[in-house]
Amino acid sequence: MQTPVRHVLTEAGAAGTLRRTATSHIGLRVPDVAAAVEFYERVLGLVRHADLADGGARLGWGSGHHVLDLLPGEQGLDHIAFEVRDDLAAVEKRLRENGNEVGELEPSYLDEATGDATGLVTRDPDGNVVHLHTAVRRAGEHAADTGRRPIKYQHVTLATTDVARLAAFYVDVVGFRISDQLADGRFAWLRSDRDHHTLAVVNTGRSGDIDHYSYDLAEWEDFKAWCDRLTEEDVPVAWGPGRHGPGNNLFVFFDDPAGNHIELSAEMEKFHDDRVTYVPRRWDPVPASVNLWGGQLAGWRRTSEGN
Repeated sequence: MQTPVRHVLTEAGAAGTLRRTATSHIGLRVPDVAAAVEFYERVLGLVRHADLADGGARLGWGSGHHVLDLLPGEQGLDHIAFEVRDDLAAVEKRLRENGNEVGELEPSYLDEATGDATGLVTRDPDGNVVHLHTAVRRAGEHAADTGRRPIKYQHVTLATTDVARLAAFYVDVVGFRISDQLADGRFAWLRSDRDHHTLAVVNTGRSGDIDHYSYDLAEWEDFKAWCDRLTEEDVPVAWGPGRHGPGNNLFVFFDDPAGNHIELSAEMEKFHDDRVTYVPRRWDPVPASVNLWGGQLAGWRRTSEGN
């Protein structure tokens, strides 16, 4: 019998220096912008903020900073972004010292910002474009019927062929911390604020794209309402409902018209005090770890053991 492979991801360098950094916005390439806009408006309650020069559309919660750019092209990731309420200058310094090219974030991405918001753009080891910017106005979040619209964009999970390399960049250079990992090293959950994860990385056999991204719901009652809402809107559930082990959050997955996997999540585990010693948990790489409610898996998800 072959011995299962175990791999321990480690933290070094700047790990844990980000404590007030959250997801900001995401850009997706989609073959049919109009169909995608209609879907996000109808199903998720997003509001068109602006038309983009290349035929794309910018959506958000109706006021405050935008959430989603839909850009014409073959399905894929255009960029991810984080709002850094920590020391952005220190992050930039670490990126440059690590050999990363750093540019100024195009001001149009901050057109809804208040004060003196600034930003930078770089690429991670997989070539993903990453925006990092200072605080922006979030007036539209938490301001609607939570049974009809999520309360915020909560996390993004990147697809990769090398979890250790990508996690090391975001942890040791950018400043995230590891919350949990699968014991085979093929999935890691990273935090940059009190939420269990704002970023995750998973080995899918491909890189330069997202695995999924997630919106947060307020509570269990909203979660039940949303499962009914998806049925009413003729949106097939692709995975769930269930509860993850890492993060302990409720989840349900469905796809947008371009095939991007979207998660609705609730009851995410919180880390309220990083002054205590915390050793990242290492979960068995089996279906029952990523879905505590019986081990059901999505059609695109695999674990190295047990399925």
